[in-house]
Amino acid sequence: MSDVNESILEEIYAVVLDRARHPVPGSYTNYLLGRGLDKIVKKFGEQAVQVIVAAKNGHTSDIVGESADLIYHLIVLFAVTGIPLEDLLAELRRRRTQTESY
Repeated sequence: MSDVNESILEEIYAVVLDRARHPVPGSYTNYLLGRGLDKIVKKFGEQAVQVIVAAKNGHTSDIVGESADLIYHLIVLFAVTGIPLEDLLAELRRRRTQTESY
């Protein structure tokens, strides 16, 4: 993963954490945070299904859009559960160095 890719993920993670500390009226992130973990995992699951449907339908733009939604909801999940994004990035780097993993 390049620094540019990591930086956008880190930027989104930082925004989620900032919304938790400084709510913004009308923010979708604050809506999720206010509803709690059950809502967040439900939305994550819904987005995962939408990625699958988009892939089965073969619509590249839909796959990309739904995948972006899925990753966003994963970042919110990490933030709510107190998992630093760096933990995910470090795990991906660790697995990348193991030829059998990827």
